[in-house]
Amino acid sequence: MNRAPCVRERGYDCSIKHRCPYFSDRAIAANRQIAAMTLAYFMQTAGSELFRTRDVCVIDEAHGLAEWAEMYATIDLGPRTVPIWDDLSVPEIDLSEPRSDGSSGSRSDSDGALDRLARFADSLSSVCARRKDELLAKRELTPDEAAERDRLQELVSELDWFVKDYRDPESPTTWVLDQDADRSLSIKPLNPERYLQHTVWDRANRFALLSATILSKETFCRGVGLDPDRVALVDVDHTFPVENRPLYDVTQGKMTYDERDETIPKVARVLVRIMAEHGDDKGIVHAHSYAIQRRLADFLADFGVGDRVRVHDREDRDAALEAWKESDRAGVFLAVKMEEALDLKGDLARWQVVCKAPYLNTNDPRVAHRLERGQWAWYRREALGTVIQACGRVVRSSEDYGATYLADSSLLDLFERTRGEMPAWFAEQVERMGTPELPSFEAATGALAGTNEEPSSGGSSSRRADDTGRAIGTHETGESSPGADRSHPLSDVWGDG
Repeated sequence: MNRAPCVRERGYDCSIKHRCPYFSDRAIAANRQIAAMTLAYFMQTAGSELFRTRDVCVIDEAHGLAEWAEMYATIDLGPRTVPIWDDLSVPEIDLSEPRSDGSSGSRSDSDGALDRLARFADSLSSVCARRKDELLAKRELTPDEAAERDRLQELVSELDWFVKDYRDPESPTTWVLDQDADRSLSIKPLNPERYLQHTVWDRANRFALLSATILSKETFCRGVGLDPDRVALVDVDHTFPVENRPLYDVTQGKMTYDERDETIPKVARVLVRIMAEHGDDKGIVHAHSYAIQRRLADFLADFGVGDRVRVHDREDRDAALEAWKESDRAGVFLAVKMEEALDLKGDLARWQVVCKAPYLNTNDPRVAHRLERGQWAWYRREALGTVIQACGRVVRSSEDYGATYLADSSLLDLFERTRGEMPAWFAEQVERMGTPELPSFEAATGALAGTNEEPSSGGSSSRRADDTGRAIGTHETGESSPGADRSHPLSDVWGDG
């Protein structure tokens, strides 16, 4: 729609103005008692007259509200986001320099750099405004020029807002800054609750916030700018039988940056054994990062099972996922950042592997800022929430079932440290966790490799677990996982993305 002639040509007389699918559907939704949309679109329409204040607003996956607000308020400056980037003289900003007024400051550890950035942002806003005005002066724009005009307008608003807020001595916002090797910049606020006020909380009289991973009411409310005294937590019992969602310990060592070179080959070997155990079933591997995904794919190809593996990159993730879901083959999908908002019901997936404890990247300045202030409980809570979300990808109803295998020993440490914050239904899942009996690596590769036909051996598609958490219907002659040693240093909490 934002490339259509009506938004590119001055005075364009649209012959189907009242029947345009986009504007027609939008108008219908705005006037209906019930309207459904993505959270991103809901936040984007803040301040417009389109969707007026509603009586009730229902938000699914509400545990991600603070992260959505941070994304909404973050300003990214680089060649992908600034159309005139190549024409700019971008400063290289030293994050360690002091504030320009010589004071130590309290708004950020890099206030000196932020002072300099504010001056750059002020100048960049003026340059963007001039270029935008040049485009507006044209009678007709190409689709690319229309996109440039719209992006420049967004940039002017974002930059002016940042400069105004940063220079306001009364503003409580803590800003952090990150700069890549190519001098791309990210300006991030640490107070997302301020932006949720006008983008979400002012938009309705009452809210129903749904999530399986609001682990602490007080912490959640503080993070999204709500008064806990005005919020009721309704804790609904889990209806999925625990035996339908078993956890299995197949840990092979740590997946931290310094130790993953030794651990990844072991994870790939046990993954082959899991594939053989579930020979007739699809499975998904949560690889956590593209670097881990590529290493696993290479090892699986070396082991002769590469034809059963599907991967994706940043550009084709949705298309690759849909192709794998539609396939009749019992393949495995190596996924990155798909621990949430993925519905693998029924035979779409009967098993999954969590390769790495999903700690937030400590190179993110927002994460580093909080950890420097001792917010380790928050850090671990965020990782636990992601693990709980991941465990739900393959069990979607009370009749559904699927197994989750844990390959990183840091996950066991995470469970030990967060046991008191787990929902009761997940704590029960962890208590029942056992070590499965899997086919040996040699037997597994013999069953899986070198054929494009469906595998002839493997576990039954009706796998469950008994009361000890041990698999029922497994290969009784198989060897146990060689990496199931529970001893692990409690100091390993640093993640690396």
